[in-house]
Amino acid sequence: MENEWPLWEVFIRSKTGLDHKHVGSLHAADAAMAIENARDVYTRRMEGVSIWVVESRYIHASNPDDAEALYDPANDKVYRHPTFYDLPDELKHM
Repeated sequence: MENEWPLWEVFIRSKTGLDHKHVGSLHAADAAMAIENARDVYTRRMEGVSIWVVESRYIHASNPDDAEALYDPANDKVYRHPTFYDLPDELKHM
């Protein structure tokens, strides 16, 4: 296991999209190899315009079981909700 290449997460931005979407994972020796491999594996039909790779060990995620404790404090900050602000009547599409 010590000689195994690191795992990389791959994100692709499609020609029609504005954001990158996670498409999968792969093993590679370094970032340049990860991008080349991602191109070969995840953009076979030329559907991507941009590739991001992130070594998996650098991604930190919240635990779904902690969602209530993580997100509930935001309910105490009414100024973050759009209902806190009065919008002019002329503004129709907000």
